[in-house]
Amino acid sequence: MPRPTTLAPTDFDTVYRQLAAILSLYAKGSLTAKTDARISYSLTGPANEASKGREIWFGAVRKGKAYVSYHLMPVYACPDLLDDLSPELKKHMQGKSCFNFKRADPALFKELAALTKRGYQRFRKAKLIG
Repeated sequence: MPRPTTLAPTDFDTVYRQLAAILSLYAKGSLTAKTDARISYSLTGPANEASKGREIWFGAVRKGKAYVSYHLMPVYACPDLLDDLSPELKKHMQGKSCFNFKRADPALFKELAALTKRGYQRFRKAKLIG
């Protein structure tokens, strides 16, 4: 009986690098990158008055065993950001703010980049990040 095929780690490496590149565009102002370059990259901001004294978690990319996850907290805080999400990208959602990918998809990553930009703008407008 043939064994199920699995993706080579390098496939996930490519997905991880491309998603981390999207998120890294926003490592500026009050957002600080935290990374284990092999498996995780996240952006957080300091606690402030608008965040009621809690650290702001903007987003993260994490490489797992079954997929690479892209977490984007602005869509959790502002679900209307998802109103015009394509059905194709919606299929990759798990929960309220997580997108899972097994393969690089330039069209979906472009849409995710635009969503990330809108989320960044929304968090800046709300003074959650500077």
